[in-house]
Amino acid sequence: DFWNEKRLGHMLKLTRGAGLTEDDVEKLKGKTKELLSHAPAPSLLHGDLWGGNASFCRDGDVVVPVIFDPAVYYGDREADVAMTYLFGGFDADFYRGYEAEWPLPDGHERRRTVYNLYHILNHQVLFGGSYAQQAREMIEQILQY
Repeated sequence: DFWNEKRLGHMLKLTRGAGLTEDDVEKLKGKTKELLSHAPAPSLLHGDLWGGNASFCRDGDVVVPVIFDPAVYYGDREADVAMTYLFGGFDADFYRGYEAEWPLPDGHERRRTVYNLYHILNHQVLFGGSYAQQAREMIEQILQY
């Protein structure tokens, strides 16, 4: 319910339903609720984990990874992993390392689209442009799952 009310629902209000009919908005929310019914344990999330907010720095003779500019909240860890696929993504070593430490559960690929739709709608609000079309394509994909 949090996702549909506070994340997706809020962005749909700001984008005037992303061009969807009221009926299609309800179908999207129903499908989203279904896809996010896996009941994950809450994790502390970065909240804005894209390639521009991750880097490396030197600590003496050691190079260490760093993340910055968080928008922290508790939620499904898959939401952070999903965002790493947006805006250039992370390299394959990141995903291999993540899977080796804490494998993602079945269905995460579909949930990735749901979680990333929030960010694309947010970019539509902030920047306009092609984000509206990208959001529509993601919505169509979600409705077909």
